[in-house]
Amino acid sequence: MDTNFELAELLFPDIKKTTSDYENLYPPRELPTTSMVTRFAPSPTGFMHIGGISTALISKTLAKQTNGIFFLRIEDTDKKREIENGVYEIITNLQNFNITPDEGFIAPEKTVGCYGPYKQSQRIPIYKTYIKELIKLGFAYPCFCSPEELAISRQQQIEQKIRPGYYGQWAHHRKFSLEEIKRELDQHRPFAIRLRAPEPNRKKIFFSDLIKGNIEFPVNDIDVVLLKSDNLPTYHFAHFVDDYLMRVTHVIRGDEWLSSLPIHLQLFQYFKKQPPYYAHVAPIAKIEGNSKRKLSKRKDPEAAVSYYYEKGYPSNGVIEYLLNLANSNFYSWRVENPTEPLEKFSFSFKNMGSSSAMFDISKLDNICKNVISTMEIKSIYDQIVKWALAHDLPFAKIIQKNKSYTLQILDIENTEQKKRKDIACWSAIKENLGFFYDEIFDEIPKELFPYPLNIGKADIRHVLSFFIDQSEIQEPKDNWLIKVRLFFDTLGYAQNIKILKLNPNKYKGAFGDLFMIIRVALTSKTQTPDLYEMLKIMGANRVKKRLTFAKKNDFVNIIKSSQY
Repeated sequence: MDTNFELAELLFPDIKKTTSDYENLYPPRELPTTSMVTRFAPSPTGFMHIGGISTALISKTLAKQTNGIFFLRIEDTDKKREIENGVYEIITNLQNFNITPDEGFIAPEKTVGCYGPYKQSQRIPIYKTYIKELIKLGFAYPCFCSPEELAISRQQQIEQKIRPGYYGQWAHHRKFSLEEIKRELDQHRPFAIRLRAPEPNRKKIFFSDLIKGNIEFPVNDIDVVLLKSDNLPTYHFAHFVDDYLMRVTHVIRGDEWLSSLPIHLQLFQYFKKQPPYYAHVAPIAKIEGNSKRKLSKRKDPEAAVSYYYEKGYPSNGVIEYLLNLANSNFYSWRVENPTEPLEKFSFSFKNMGSSSAMFDISKLDNICKNVISTMEIKSIYDQIVKWALAHDLPFAKIIQKNKSYTLQILDIENTEQKKRKDIACWSAIKENLGFFYDEIFDEIPKELFPYPLNIGKADIRHVLSFFIDQSEIQEPKDNWLIKVRLFFDTLGYAQNIKILKLNPNKYKGAFGDLFMIIRVALTSKTQTPDLYEMLKIMGANRVKKRLTFAKKNDFVNIIKSSQY
């Protein structure tokens, strides 16, 4: 009997199926030759990074536009770091961004598709079958080194300033005979299975990445672990087995795996299988000082997907921003096609940059403002309520109690010809427009109101009295403005900036200075929507109450203590 064959039977006597059995069970997919089969394969070991959403989005987009398949596979082989509800978090995050898989996990305990199981911990017999075959081929062997022994070897390599790894003289069990292996097994020593890499080897491999272009690598000569002592595979081996049997055509993943590519190509070569196409995506980065760095889980709140939920960014706005980062021509396409659905955009590897895209919160805000501006007011209201119920329950109660009033607020300065574009996320509604609600306005410290400082006491009282008396607005805006400006003129304030510039010594200031008194008294802000529109929406009673409060509470003293 062949020694390798005998060794394979010795190590895995319970494995009766062959690799051919699994290849028959998972045949090539019946798809057009141009269709892409892609996957997203996260580990349930922590929070979802926005880069993961970006990679999943790219994979889903390419599969969809080629009439292919996108599936979700859970790589749960790192049991020590796995978190509770990790699979649920992955699935929920994808659903929140409308990145729905065609196959694989669609709920924590539910999968669809004929190429499963879609969780690696449920695929152990498959991995063992392929490991057994690799041992028969002479390309793998058992390693009985303990973690302590490996740590000692690594320390010695570091001290000798040589490359760390399990190779050459450091590969202690690579040349063990069958009898030596049997003695170790008789002592019930745990073992891992390692790749038998060609060593020594100075050859090069040349590879064309769909994003990075042509790359040259040294051939792998490290005997990496393929199957751990707990019978779970390492990423290297699971990648080969799973992506081959699930018939993945394009592996789209972070470029931290680029250095591992020689190992993966080696496995495809040993099994005489055609590897998939690879596209290694650079991580999202940001500028810090004079340099750029990878978006960090520890330093940058925007690295976590939860940040976008807490701020209330619309999911389709975030998706548009990620597409903008991923494909250089997306922004110009969107400008030319402002109302087209995203499915109309033709995503392409050739428009992906080989280096990191820069995260820009201002760009994200601008894109989300445009997205929100296209939404129906009722839909915006529903989204704000949904966000507030999850993140700001008191605010949710306020806007639900005042639904009609809120719809008017959201529709202020909104026309078919010109849409408002001042809302980037749902949390900004309370920050920018919360003053409309008495419950919020009454809690604002009045000493912080940024009133103008250049207006006399008598004029202030005249202006407040005038608007209190005129709080019930009946006339159209143009007529109202004429009436107000004529009144301002009687106080010595120019009706517009042009008149003031022509006669600077004749006037105390411009009409805008007096408008600012009313604006601040009603809202606590200097920048607000149109004053006329606000007065109409707030209504006479609310306007009169707020302006009367300002007049009765020694408005002049408030001015002197302001920070305006």
